Formats: sequence, structure tokens, C-alpha cells
Amino acid sequence: CPRAGVGCPRRVSSVLNRDVKQFGKKHMFDSSEETCWNSDQGTCQWVTLDFPRPVKVSQLHVQFQGGFSSRLCTLEGCRAGEELVKISTLYPEDVHAMQISFAGRGGLDMVEETVLDKLKITFEDSTDFFGRIVVYHLGVLGERL
Repeated sequence: CPRAGVGCPRRVSSVLNRDVKQFGKKHMFDSSEETCWNSDQGTCQWVTLDFPRPVKVSQLHVQFQGGFSSRLCTLEGCRAGEELVKISTLYPEDVHAMQISFAGRGGLDMVEETVLDKLKITFEDSTDFFGRIVVYHLGVLGERL
């Protein structure tokens, strides 16, 4: 699944001022440097992806806006009909650059190679005083099964 986030039903915890046209979740996946998902304020913002069929996740790509990133990301996943379980804990940097986590290799942090139908990424420690998160790009790469 070269771009697991594309075409997958997805949900987010919030959108800044409920302005989905300007700051909605779709902007994390549109490959534009001009657009982004901007959460509203509050702790523990999150994104969920529901894949149409099982995916073996091998990489996570994320590009935050510096100053509006997360120091701690928890990845949870499950197969269809099961409860979410913790997969990995990531510690991104507070930078605007693309950050990549690889299964089984170095990289930012480790993403356990896991087969799942649903993935939840929780941004637990925002660098913004109000808890806002800004994501320009989110990519979950892997293999469709």
C-alpha cells in the first residue's frame, strides 16, 4: 500500500475553528506544501486511519510545523473487530522537516512492522502552549495483504 493514508476513511480529534476547508484532515494527504491539518487546542490530538484491507505497516512519515509538533506520539492499531493495542512510541523532533520511522531499522524511532486494519496516531505532548498540532504531511507506508 504505497500511500496507505490516501483513500482510507480517516478521522481527526479536531480542526482549528472547525474550518475544514482551510485546515481539514484531507490536507495531510494532498502532497501540497501549502496546506496542512491544524488541530484545535487541547491535549492529546489524534488521527485514525481505517484501511479497506489489512496492511503491513513499515514506515511512518510525518511533517509538522515547527512550534506545533508533538514530542511524543503513540501508535495503536488493530485488526478488524478488535480493540486498539499499543504498537510503538515515537519521539519526533520539533522541526518542519519530514521525519521518517522505519520498521526494523534506525530512522527517527522504530515502528514495529505490524499487520492491521486500523491505525491511531496520538499526539500526546504538543510543543505549542495551547496543545495545537499542525501536520503538513502524514504518510503510512507498507504492503497490502
